[in-house]
Amino acid sequence: MGHLAGQGISVIGAGIGGLTAAIALARRGAEVTILERAPELTEIGAGIQLSPNGMRVIDALGLGEAIRAASLPSLAVELNDQWARPVIRLDFRARRPDADFRVIHRARLIECLARAAGQAGVRLKLGQPARAIPADGLVIGADGLHSVTRQVLNGREVPFFTGHTAWRAVIPDDGTGPTTARLYMAPGRHLVSYRLADGLRNIVAVLERRDWQDEGWSQPGDPQAMRNAFAALRGPVPDWLARVETAHLWGLFRHDVARIWQDGRVALVGDAAHPTLPFLAQGGVMAIEDAWTLAACLDADPDPAAAMTRYQALREPRCRRIVAAANANARNYHLSGARRLIGHNALRMIGRLAPKLMPSRFDWLYDHDPTAETP
Repeated sequence: MGHLAGQGISVIGAGIGGLTAAIALARRGAEVTILERAPELTEIGAGIQLSPNGMRVIDALGLGEAIRAASLPSLAVELNDQWARPVIRLDFRARRPDADFRVIHRARLIECLARAAGQAGVRLKLGQPARAIPADGLVIGADGLHSVTRQVLNGREVPFFTGHTAWRAVIPDDGTGPTTARLYMAPGRHLVSYRLADGLRNIVAVLERRDWQDEGWSQPGDPQAMRNAFAALRGPVPDWLARVETAHLWGLFRHDVARIWQDGRVALVGDAAHPTLPFLAQGGVMAIEDAWTLAACLDADPDPAAAMTRYQALREPRCRRIVAAANANARNYHLSGARRLIGHNALRMIGRLAPKLMPSRFDWLYDHDPTAETP
C-alpha cells in the first residue's frame, strides 16, 4: 500500500472514467466517494470498443473476466467504399495475436465497473449534481464534455462545430458472421457497425452538415431521416438501417485539450480533459488509461501536487496525439472526387502488397501499457 491509504477522494461523475478512477484509487486504499448527478446509472444503448491499451488496465484491476464475459472479441477493421467494395482490411489481431480487442455494450461496461466499485468499497451518491467542487480532500473531475471541474480550472471555453452530425443506434442481430468493425465510406458521410453480445449490433453513422447547434448525443433522431441520409451505402447497410427503430442524433464539436489538467488538489480525467471525436474509438479507453495513471501517480508520491503534475506530464502528449489522429480520420473517411479515387486505390494497393503496413502505423496506440509506466 502506498500513499493513498485512508486518503479521502471525491470523484465527480460515474461514467467510464469516473468509475475506473474510483476502482483504481480504492484498490490502493483511498476512501472514495463518487458524486453523480443522475438519479440512477442508466446508459442509452450504444457500443464501445476496448483496445489492448485499455484492456491492460482492465486486467490490472482484476476486471478482465467480467468484461470478457460481457463482450465480444473484435478481429479487425474493414474499410469499404459506398458500393461495399473492399478498400482495406486492418487486421490488428493478426499483427498482435496476444492482444485483446473487444466490443461491448456501454451499459454492460458501466454495470461491470459499478459492481467492481461497490466491491472495492466506493460510495456512490446518485442525484448529486456538481455545482461546485467539494472543499475537502482530493477531487477527480470525470464529469465529461460539459465539465464543471474543467471550467473551474480553465475558465469558460467555447467549442466549435465540426460540420459533422452523427446517428447512433442499436439493432437486433442474428449473432452470426465475423466480429469485425465494418466501415462504409461515401463522399461527406460514413457508417461503422459491429456486433455486440446478446444478439445486438451497434451502428454509428456520420454525416457532414452545417445546420446544427446543440452538443451531446441524448437527442432523439428520426430513423427514416437516418435511412435517407445513408441511402447511397450498399452491401448490408440498407438491411441494417431498415431495422433501426430508435436512433439518437448528436452534433460533433471539437474542443481543445485542456490547458490545465490539475491544480494540486483537483485533477481531470477523460472527456473533461481531452474530448475527442469518435473516429479512432479511443474516447472511453483514454479515460481508462487516465484513471490508472492518476491513481498510480497519487499512490507513488506523498505530495499530491507533485503527483498530479506528473500525471499530466505522462498523459497530455499521448492524449494530444490521439485527438489529432481522430481528427485526421474524420477527413479521410469522407473524401470525394479525385482525392477519393486516389486515396482508396492507394489503400487497396497497400492492402495487397503490404497488409501489415497500415496496422503497424497504430503500434504507438495499441502497444502502449499504462500499467508499466513509472509514476
